[in-house]
Amino acid sequence: MNTNQKAVNLTDNLAGDIKKKIILIGAEGDVGRAVRDELSARHEVIKVGRSSGDIIADISKRASIEAMYQKAGKVDAVISTAGAVHYCALSEFSEEQFMLGLENKVMGQVNVVLAGLDYINDGGSFTLTSGILDRDPIRMGASAATANGALGGFATGAAIEMPRGLRINVVSPGLLDVSAEKFGSFFPGYEIVSSERVGRAYAKSVEGAATGQVIIVD
Repeated sequence: MNTNQKAVNLTDNLAGDIKKKIILIGAEGDVGRAVRDELSARHEVIKVGRSSGDIIADISKRASIEAMYQKAGKVDAVISTAGAVHYCALSEFSEEQFMLGLENKVMGQVNVVLAGLDYINDGGSFTLTSGILDRDPIRMGASAATANGALGGFATGAAIEMPRGLRINVVSPGLLDVSAEKFGSFFPGYEIVSSERVGRAYAKSVEGAATGQVIIVD
């Protein structure tokens, strides 16, 4: 076998190994669409949303997450781009409003991992989503900043206990280009990040070897 034949065979083997079955939660959001555009050409992507998708699920409810996994069956990777937080002035936050980010964005995504451990194949990965505000805050964003920081801490702590070679990372994107028209006024002077760059960050988490990392895109 010559060198060219070896290269072709190696490429064929890698191509055969790389295709993954991926759950993408929040597939219709701005970040979710960026992920879908990046990964769907070479992987099987199961789209999950609260009101549309291949599977309907609400990450604020543990039972809904478990039902999602039962419908999807065994998968190679899980990506969550979902999670709600409340924005308002710090002095006006009620406990209930502040808890929304902790109960929904944080515990929702934590439960995606905890409930998914028995459904993800050996060597698989979880990728969660935080955001820029814990490292570059804006007014009215204290709850979001708290949630983002908690997710990074969870990934760091969980990574060293993952069984069966599983990995976990968090992607922390800045303000996406497709979101700038709607939300740009809340982020004065911030750099805009392309959807393509954000999509590639999720590809790095799913297709690479990193674990316990916060992958920053800004």
